[in-house]
Amino acid sequence: MQPERFPAPVSRWGAGIVMAVAATGVAFIIHTLLPPIPAMTAAVALGLLAANIPGTAAWAAGRARPGLDFAGKHHMRAGIVLLGLRVSVVDVLDLGWFALVLIAAVVLLSFAGTYGLARLVKLPREGALLIATGFSICGASAIGAMAAVRRIKHQDTVLPVALVTLCGTLAIGVLPLLMHPLGLSPEQFGAWTGASVHDVGQVVATAQTAGPVALALAVVVKLTRVVLLAPIVAGAGLTQRWSMRRNSRNGTEANDDGGKFPPIVPLFVLGFIAMVAVRSSGWLGPGVLDAAGALQDILLASALLGLGSAVRVRTLLHTGGRAALVALGSWFLIALLGLGAVLLMIR
Repeated sequence: MQPERFPAPVSRWGAGIVMAVAATGVAFIIHTLLPPIPAMTAAVALGLLAANIPGTAAWAAGRARPGLDFAGKHHMRAGIVLLGLRVSVVDVLDLGWFALVLIAAVVLLSFAGTYGLARLVKLPREGALLIATGFSICGASAIGAMAAVRRIKHQDTVLPVALVTLCGTLAIGVLPLLMHPLGLSPEQFGAWTGASVHDVGQVVATAQTAGPVALALAVVVKLTRVVLLAPIVAGAGLTQRWSMRRNSRNGTEANDDGGKFPPIVPLFVLGFIAMVAVRSSGWLGPGVLDAAGALQDILLASALLGLGSAVRVRTLLHTGGRAALVALGSWFLIALLGLGAVLLMIR
């Protein structure tokens, strides 16, 4: 009697998923021992190490690659869905319409400015779009959503994700040092952090240095930016569909999907919207929300580890110089726009 074999997908993805889950656990241990280092940043760093240390590079590029790619794509999407449970429409509306307009303006101006800077230094159009989305909205989650609706290859998201994660980590160290020189109150510092730092975890790590009042306001402002993920992704989907229809009519571009056009909004973004509605309804208790938040952090960390494990430092040094310049420029731009909005919002 022959031993029972695992189904093909399990045997193909198993090694990489086990590696992603185990390394994600290490990332959270690092965060526990060194709280200033977010688990997301530690996950990206561990992925980079796995891809570039001789002892693990062959494994990450070979047998573990399918599972790591699975984590980078599907864990990211599941994490985006659960991200919706952090957003309460009631909390967002409590900021007031003037604040909401200012936050939306920060997102749109930073998006347009980043995209323009990226095109100015001749980055590819899709790469420019990913960097602009990640820096202006909510980091790696936004990059994953935009890549899905624009049908951008998984490997092309790796560099933007690495840059937005590293720049968000830079904010954790730099912004608290500027609070007193700029004369900001805890409320102003919290709102500035929420308006300008990329990932939710990085916002928490930065704002908590100024106390609970700053932290509470930072999270609400940040999640207001997260709400804009759905309409911006939908707009990108509409633009993509319109472009494909026009090129199809003109005979200038073949549709590789058998005549099917990509969805305006991917299913996981609709899931995100549904989770926002569930959170806003007040049906779920604090215990469920805390558990969902913990699961979301684990999924996003494992996704970032999978993406980080695809980065080869040697290749990055050859191809990522201009992208890094754009990332730093965008980081400075959104910090400046966020500070201006906060000074108008909280006097």
